[in-house]
Amino acid sequence: MKKIVLSLIIIFLVSCSSSSTVSKEPVADATYGYSKDNPIKVGGVLNGPIYEKEYLNSLTGPNGEKVWFKRNGSCCEFQSKSSEFGFGMLDIYSVVYEGSKDTVVLYLNMYEKSKLKAPVGFKMR
Repeated sequence: MKKIVLSLIIIFLVSCSSSSTVSKEPVADATYGYSKDNPIKVGGVLNGPIYEKEYLNSLTGPNGEKVWFKRNGSCCEFQSKSSEFGFGMLDIYSVVYEGSKDTVVLYLNMYEKSKLKAPVGFKMR
């Protein structure tokens, strides 16, 4: 019984931990997040949708403006060792911030993880 409780606590702590490190430094690559070939890798297969929302909620406009986002669907199958099926799909989000003229499309990868940065035109809290 103690082993089961300990296992459940460990699983809970691992699942609640952050998926990736966050960098406040600006991204130099203009394709980061804007291209299916260079998606934002939030990591965390089991909690991927949660990590995606946490990441998007951490974004602000260039002057700290509030950001809104909407999931448009998935695309772009790719091979992934992090998926039990051996492949994953990218999630596509429409993102706009207060006062912006255009809606941008960002590609997020919930299977792989890397240091998180703000795409060009955005900042992170």
